[in-house]
Amino acid sequence: MEHPAKIPVQFVQLQSEDICLELFQDFHRRQVVDLCWRKIDGRWQQKPDPFIDDWSQEDYAFLVSCLQNTVRTGGLVLGAFVDGRLKGFTSVEPGLFGKNQEYLDLSSVHVSEELRGQGVGRELIRRVKEWAKAQGARKLYISAHSAAETQAFYKAMGCVEAEEYNMAHAEKEPFDCQLECPL
Repeated sequence: MEHPAKIPVQFVQLQSEDICLELFQDFHRRQVVDLCWRKIDGRWQQKPDPFIDDWSQEDYAFLVSCLQNTVRTGGLVLGAFVDGRLKGFTSVEPGLFGKNQEYLDLSSVHVSEELRGQGVGRELIRRVKEWAKAQGARKLYISAHSAAETQAFYKAMGCVEAEEYNMAHAEKEPFDCQLECPL
């Protein structure tokens, strides 16, 4: 099987003024989900839960305000661009937390539907891990979508179930998997 040619991707640390609705005009969040991970009686199991996850204009507007806030408060928003168009992004919130003050919150990592599986997400994670280490973190905390494909990605990135749950995340998104990624 032939592998697609390597797509030239430019990674850029975004500033608050860079983040607007127009930035996402060529970004396709759509994800078809068939199986999700659920913790049942203390064991992780895959269960059918078919749906299509996509963002509305209101979701994008909320995302813009969240990402702008991340930058304004000292966090990181990193964009992956192909031909000047945003095709992936990640964000890390500022401020160490946890009983040992060792976590930083990886609040988002998304790759446009047409570029998934081509290494963009892997490179975004690699770069945010470097940034988080420089901030004094030992682990990234991720409240991650429970879709089987999403969980497979995080597992491939070295993520495991979080030793210490951030209860604000767990309560806000009870079906998310609470993960950590050692740095």
